[in-house]
Order: sequence, then C-alpha cells, then structure tokens
Amino acid sequence: MEALQLNLHHLRLFRAVARDGTLTGAAKALNLSQSALSTQIKTLEAALGHDLFERRGRGLVLTEAGRIALDHAEAIFRTAEDLSATLKNTGTARKALRVGALATLSRNFQIGFIEPLIGRSDVEVVLRSGAQPDLLRALEALAIDVVLTNLVPARDASSPYLVHGLSEQPVSLIATPSASGLMGKALPDLLASQPLILPTPESALRASFDAMVERLGISARIAAEADDMAMLRLLARANAGLAVIPPIVVRDELASGHLIELGRLEGIREEFFAITLHRRFPNPLVADLLTVFKSKNP
Repeated sequence: MEALQLNLHHLRLFRAVARDGTLTGAAKALNLSQSALSTQIKTLEAALGHDLFERRGRGLVLTEAGRIALDHAEAIFRTAEDLSATLKNTGTARKALRVGALATLSRNFQIGFIEPLIGRSDVEVVLRSGAQPDLLRALEALAIDVVLTNLVPARDASSPYLVHGLSEQPVSLIATPSASGLMGKALPDLLASQPLILPTPESALRASFDAMVERLGISARIAAEADDMAMLRLLARANAGLAVIPPIVVRDELASGHLIELGRLEGIREEFFAITLHRRFPNPLVADLLTVFKSKNP
C-alpha cells in the first residue's frame, strides 16, 4: 500500500509539472521547493526507466515517454475521482485516442475511420480539426496520435512522418433531384453547359478537375467554390449548381434522395491518408483502426 501511495504522489507532482511546463511554476503551485520537486521527478523517471521531460529554453516539454505517462496519470486520477463508477466497471481502463483531421475533410470519412471505437466504454476519442501545418506540429509534439488528411505532406529522408494510404474515393457530379432531366447526358456536355460547385484551386481534387477540363478543351462555368467539403455539400443541397464531390461526402443525402449522382468523373479520385510518426511507444488504437479500415477498403 505504501508503494502505491508513493507512486500516486509522484504522478501528481509529475502531472503538475507537465501542465505548468516549468519546475518553478509547478513548485510554487504545490508549495514545494524547486529542488524538492526536481528530486521527486527524478525519482519517478528512475522508477520508470525513461526521461519524462526535456528542456527547451526556459521550459520543460514532455518526451514521448512523458506523454504516455501523462495519459496514464490522467486516467488514474479520473478513476480515483469516481471510485463508485470504477467499482461498477471492475477491470476496465479507459484509453485515449487523439485524432487530428484536416478542417476541410469529409466528416463522413472521419466518422468512418473512428467508427470501430464509437460506443466503446473503455475508449475516449478526442477529435480536433485544423490546418495541416498545425496538425503536423501537434503530431510531432505528441499532442495527437494520427492526422487524417487528403494532402500528402512534403517528405524527404529526414521527414518523421509515416503516410498510410487509406482509400481512394470516386468523384462525381452531384445535384438535386430537379436536375434529374440531365441524367444520361454526356459528362463533357454537362461540364461545359451547367453551373458548377468546385473545391478551391489549392486542393488536390481541384487540380485534377482543372487538368481534366483543360484536356477536354472545356471552359467551366463556376457558380461557387469552397474549401470545406461540408460547405460543398450544403451548396449542392441549395441547388447552387452541379457539385464536383466524392459521393462519400453526401452519402446520407444520396441515400435519402435529397441529392442524386449524375455520373462519375473518370480518372479523378480523392485520396485519403492517415499520417503518423515513427514512435517508440505508438498508441495501439491507431494500428487497430488502420487494420480495420484497410480491411473494409482494400
């Protein structure tokens, strides 16, 4: 019992330093001397066999082992704060998975990726969205475990990223049922004659579309552009034009009949990737999700 109390004490001190980012601030908050706090942290590091912090400037940042230790510490304290729930669910331990997703990425795709974990009482899923550079920085800082994106990051021999191809989705012309009279019409004619809803020029999908219409000698009539798949879906539902979009983005609308698929754009695919780091202590939930998703999308 004495060893457990000592470990909890060390973990509480470690969590305080991790949250503050400095020994000075944490020691002040804990009403300890900085030297005493430093000694306790070193004791915990020796017990675990890993450095938990590395110094950057005047502050301390978590190492990979430190990030894992903090996850476990947070889980331990959550359990301690709710003893009755723990007793009702003996033997369970909640694990955390932090997923970063490109802000413009299809929500349906994101849900499809994490679907095996939805409803699991032993797993907490944290979803964050943002710009790719911010997500990659968070990945490198071990603040998230995996990044979902449709943009492959620039890589060279020194790049830390592992890029996992998840799936390739077809791209179609999507419209409201009011455009059903256009069914069967040649796609080049539709692209040349109808107002179009397109992704913005910086997207990979738009680059492929622009190359296709250039090859066909077509001058597209652009009714609207958006960098967010959710906005493209809403514009399609508002009948702003024919949307160039992967059917997965509007899966529910197609199933309900609120939107229809006029035809596939041959030669254009939307690719989805998961970006991870080569880690000494990878989150096993990431590997589980990659395996399940690839088995469903060979």
